[in-house]
Amino acid sequence: MKFGMNLLLWTSHVVDEHRPVLESLKKMGYDGVELPMFELDVTHYEKVGRWLKDLGLGCTAVTCRGAEDNPASPDAKVRAAGVANNKRVLDCCRAAGATILAGPYHSALGHFTGAGPTADERRWAVDSMRQVAEHAATTGVTLAVEYLNRFECYLLNTAADTAEFCKQVNHPRCRMMYDTFHANIEERSAAGAIEGCKEYTVHVHISENDRSTPGVGNIPWDETFDALKKTGYDGWFTVEAFGLALPALAAATKIWRRMFDTEEKLAADALKFMKASWAKRQ
Repeated sequence: MKFGMNLLLWTSHVVDEHRPVLESLKKMGYDGVELPMFELDVTHYEKVGRWLKDLGLGCTAVTCRGAEDNPASPDAKVRAAGVANNKRVLDCCRAAGATILAGPYHSALGHFTGAGPTADERRWAVDSMRQVAEHAATTGVTLAVEYLNRFECYLLNTAADTAEFCKQVNHPRCRMMYDTFHANIEERSAAGAIEGCKEYTVHVHISENDRSTPGVGNIPWDETFDALKKTGYDGWFTVEAFGLALPALAAATKIWRRMFDTEEKLAADALKFMKASWAKRQ
């Protein structure tokens, strides 16, 4: 098992000033970090990759798409932009040494039509993702498609939705991830959801029900870790928590109050929680 920390707690774009954060996470005992990838400069991520290699940190990455580059859009030009941008992210992943690309890049984040996905939207999204998966195969990166709760997207809202999506894409590089925050809203049973998508799950986000420190809220942690152990999961446990440091991200994630002392304490406490929880299952 590898333990990671999503850097969105500090920034949406890792630059020189964040190197002390990387050093601190390494000292805490993290195996790696999850890089936000929204500014798609391959040369920049080559530099970040060198920093991580020097520190001995592995990495995954996370990205998303919007209405202007929605891979499920009825507009072919918009879909093409989504495919192109997802491919560009994969090039950045390769440059940084990221092995997994997580996130809701299957459709537009925060964009709604007022109804559920149509058959055409599903077909467009599958076709777009197949093209992205083919490029992923050339980069050595595995796609970990993320489903979100119904308040953030409408294409993929459950583990079953996402497993079926991966089945339809039908490419070995198109897999999915499980996020405890979204599952807590949409799934009737954490164990049932994890069991149902085990064939495709390659990544897990560890996130509390209020996006604060994992282990202090009401996520069914024992059920979750028991199910992941039972299904043989052996990838990354990556903490995803959000705060008030980034106003745009706080607005997007609807974080209106401070829910932890410091980012560093949250990271340290989360790592202890994950390691202790997983050790109990060995």
